[in-house]
Amino acid sequence: MTQKEQQNMQLIQELEIEMMADMYNRMTAACHKKCIPPVYHDSEIAKGEAVCIDRCVAKFLDIHERIGKKLGQLSMQDESLLKK
Repeated sequence: MTQKEQQNMQLIQELEIEMMADMYNRMTAACHKKCIPPVYHDSEIAKGEAVCIDRCVAKFLDIHERIGKKLGQLSMQDESLLKK
């Protein structure tokens, strides 16, 4: 690999890490807001809160995956149109 390719690969990796950190932070904030009441009554997470968080995270990751696939499809369509 040339130095330019290595720099591009490193940039892509850094962007991927930044994107995943952003997704994790947004998911954490959204699921916390939805599932954990603002006033804490117990020091431990209640069963209902844990179930809510599990479902929230599963939905968030499912939607993230679907959006990623759709964006990938659109990107491939754009590439094929540009080649014509």
